[in-house]
Amino acid sequence: MTDARLLEVDAFLLSAEWRDTHHGVELTLWGTSREHGPIRATISGQHPVMFVPRSTKTSDGRREARPLKTLQNNDVDAVYFKTQRALLAERDRLRAAGDQVFESDLKPTNRFLMERFINGSFTLRGSGRPEHGVLRFQDPHVHSIDPARLSLSKPDLRTLSLDIETDGWEGPVLSLAFAGCGLERVLPVRPGDHEAAVLQSAFALIRELDPDVLLGWNVVDFDLRALQARCEALSMPFAIGRCGETARVLIGSTPQQVTIARVPGRVVLDGVATLKNATWSLERYTLDAVARTMLGRGKLRTPGVDALTEIRRMYRDDPEALAAYNLEDARLALEIFEKAELVEFAMARARLTGLPMDRQGGSVAAFDHLYLPVLHRRGFIAPDVGAREPMASPGGHVLESTPGLYRNVVSFDFRSLYPSIIRTFQIDPLAMWRPGVDPVEGFEGARFAREGAILPGLITHLHEERGKARAAKNETMTRAIKILMNSFYGVLGTPGCRFFDPRLASSITLRGHEIIERSRDFFQARGHAVIYGDTDSLFVQLGEGLDEQALGAEADRLASDINAWWGETIQREHRLHSDLELRVDAKYLRFLMPTTRGSERGSKKRYAGLTRRGDGSTELVIKGLEAVRTDWTRLARDAQRELLQRVFTDAPWHDWLLGLRRDVLAGRLDDQLVYRKRLRRDIDAYTSESPHVKAARLAADAAPEGDGAADEVEYVMTTKGPEPLGSRSSAIDHAHYLEKQVAPALDVVLRLLGTSFDREAGAQLSLL
Repeated sequence: MTDARLLEVDAFLLSAEWRDTHHGVELTLWGTSREHGPIRATISGQHPVMFVPRSTKTSDGRREARPLKTLQNNDVDAVYFKTQRALLAERDRLRAAGDQVFESDLKPTNRFLMERFINGSFTLRGSGRPEHGVLRFQDPHVHSIDPARLSLSKPDLRTLSLDIETDGWEGPVLSLAFAGCGLERVLPVRPGDHEAAVLQSAFALIRELDPDVLLGWNVVDFDLRALQARCEALSMPFAIGRCGETARVLIGSTPQQVTIARVPGRVVLDGVATLKNATWSLERYTLDAVARTMLGRGKLRTPGVDALTEIRRMYRDDPEALAAYNLEDARLALEIFEKAELVEFAMARARLTGLPMDRQGGSVAAFDHLYLPVLHRRGFIAPDVGAREPMASPGGHVLESTPGLYRNVVSFDFRSLYPSIIRTFQIDPLAMWRPGVDPVEGFEGARFAREGAILPGLITHLHEERGKARAAKNETMTRAIKILMNSFYGVLGTPGCRFFDPRLASSITLRGHEIIERSRDFFQARGHAVIYGDTDSLFVQLGEGLDEQALGAEADRLASDINAWWGETIQREHRLHSDLELRVDAKYLRFLMPTTRGSERGSKKRYAGLTRRGDGSTELVIKGLEAVRTDWTRLARDAQRELLQRVFTDAPWHDWLLGLRRDVLAGRLDDQLVYRKRLRRDIDAYTSESPHVKAARLAADAAPEGDGAADEVEYVMTTKGPEPLGSRSSAIDHAHYLEKQVAPALDVVLRLLGTSFDREAGAQLSLL
């Protein structure tokens, strides 16, 4: 065994675990270092802590008076326990007796990391010993990394994409494919092979390649979950962790609880969850759909053929095709991660929030990680989550819209409005509980201290870091910071936050209402019509006669004027510096604000416009209309988009409309008639007989035995009702599509032209 030596190592945190022992709580930090590779640090003898009012009597734990207070200014004692289990038992006893406890719901690893201000990267100093390819430390000194060394310590994480094929949800593994770490390999389970032996070879390959990140598509809920189930059935260890440690897949007990993979020493990233966390908005999140959108190619499968049926056929008759199919799935997932820079996004998010790379969501946990250690150093502790009863607070403000077709409409957008309100008006839990003698007035009775707030400082720091990321053209970090900053309002407004108080959220949203309304008045006082406003945006018509150059100049002048006005107004009325910034978001040469279907009132969150790109071409921008809604057919979406383009460019549209009707009735557009709907629960749980449920039941009846029900159904409307796309037996009901898809989608535009689809092209429908 190699002798240990004293080392100081900068590392990036991959995962953190804890367990109760006879000598206290033991923490394990897994990381990776640019210089030393994988690292495992074990910290023993930790004592979990919660806080109680000084007057509360406890029956277990070691009490210490601490110079800390509740937000209500009451003295507290810290109560230390030998194990986390003992802390939870005493916590539950005190709660049952009606006593209040504080910060009893923090996990030992979370408290250890946050109190040391460890966000993603850390430095450890101690005796390190190489063992089985891992540099091991026992009870090292652990602290946050020196910011000057942060960029130098960033490791290049080794990533490995995993994809498996099985014979049905609970069937045996048929093939395993790997892509990454400089390798592509398929391990087939041929007829006559021992499945356990192939799985052992696959696990040995993972340990040999030693990735930092395991990734895939639905890799937690399917691939790893299925592998764990097969290991249990075959009585073999699921040994894919570093140093041969066993992985665990923890299945959520409710639909709201996500399934979690714990692979010691490795991070597991699922493509769907990570894409959504990185705010990628796609029509569908299947591997095939995402790959075709982002990579220009998809899965190697025959269109219209059931996937499991095809897999079984290839396994039986064409094993080389199955291997190619399996490997391509692994490749696609890896290439999507690379194209979207998802591993880099997860690393950036970890360095901002302090949360593990594989933690999906977690806005409340991120808020705790950043806020609590600062609060403690101010001399205060926080309540447990759920200490306050849920209460509603107002949402974003939406102004009534004025429907119509317009020229020269500019959308103005307040940059990060809610974070800017927090910064400007010092909105903060501590500042609200300790307002001082000259507070800033909020809403619903809230008042905030002018100095000493924590949250505005955190947002200011993130704002500055975002500016640096933009200057460096680091779009991944820019996006991660924006997501984090915008999450803070939502956190304060949810009962899942330990600082939940409706006065906090209301002081943000109602201030936003005031800002939008007074900004509307500013524009209108200067003779400009405000067509619509929504939360942080205003749509303003700047005059029919302006050319494009004059439109841009007027928009820039107005943005500058209103920012100066807000600065003067906030200083005069509140004696505060304004961090509000209104900017020109888009200049629309033509703009449509529709009516609400079935009424003359203007719509909300639905509009379309034509803008000019930097290269001189025009671009159609559509929000909320049928053309961008996945629950409408491609026929309706494409038709609405085409009509908007024609109307906005003053091109003729009547003959095109008649031709569209003819093509639909002649069956020339049948490939555009598919409805696609997600199933939010099991088919048997539906009591309604809506079209997609009927189609899903027909599809389930036609599926091969042993195949699990799909979570999405594709169907068409026929003369006998809805039928699944893959097993349609009746003629398509073309009149249905004209009446229920084309007409409603096009009437959004045609009504503003004083006509309708029925008047222009539907006169003969009654004869069908």
